[in-house]
Amino acid sequence: MKKINWDALGITTSILCAIHCAVLPLFLAALPLFGVNIIDNHAFEIGMIILAFVIGCYALWHGYKWHHHRKAPLGLFVAGMIFLVLKQVFLAYHVVLLVPAVICIVAAHILNYRYCRVHNHAHATDCNHDHY
Repeated sequence: MKKINWDALGITTSILCAIHCAVLPLFLAALPLFGVNIIDNHAFEIGMIILAFVIGCYALWHGYKWHHHRKAPLGLFVAGMIFLVLKQVFLAYHVVLLVPAVICIVAAHILNYRYCRVHNHAHATDCNHDHY
């Protein structure tokens, strides 16, 4: 079994983060030169909402079904997605609806992560899958 060198991993991620932080603003600033506008781009925003929905559904359903069987993360995620959709409909309230959307979705993922780690895949009577 190979051990992880946490210091090397920390250094690597710090360097990657620095590169990301330096290059991303330049990349985003250059996009309009190529005719790409991701700010106030309806199609881009819908695509990001769909991506958040797909990733969230997979992650949260997996945690619910295979690990913790708690509905709170799913409820928070659904609330966050509703706020995201409403943000696209009621454009005048964009920021007012975006803030709770992000808070709910991030909280759902954090709660799901914590429940999955605490539960540690212990099986109980509410478990709906076979133990291998």
